[in-house]
Amino acid sequence: MYFLLSVLAMTGPSGGQGTGNPLGMFMPLILIFLIMWLLIFRPQARKQKQHQRMVQDVQPGDRVLTIGGMYGVVKGFKNEDKVIILEIDKNVKIEFLKSSIAQNLTAEERMPVGKKR
Repeated sequence: MYFLLSVLAMTGPSGGQGTGNPLGMFMPLILIFLIMWLLIFRPQARKQKQHQRMVQDVQPGDRVLTIGGMYGVVKGFKNEDKVIILEIDKNVKIEFLKSSIAQNLTAEERMPVGKKR
């Protein structure tokens, strides 16, 4: 019995732990958010800006690939340049949203060898 009382006396008062540093409690969450921002959000935003720039630079005569996998040559634009007219074969023209362009193949051919976007 004496041993049990001496062990309880050494542990100190029971009633909970003292309050910790609030910054220390949120530090793991801050680090997780920072890592997610560096690895996921920032590269995705950069890729989206690059795609928007590529879509804006499309000119008539460029060979493009759509998101659906269709190749075509840009013949013109409609509705304040929101719709693009692609010629996929002789006398076969299809209208797409300009944002549905996945790649501008003509611009990639003009790019110097070994240089990435």
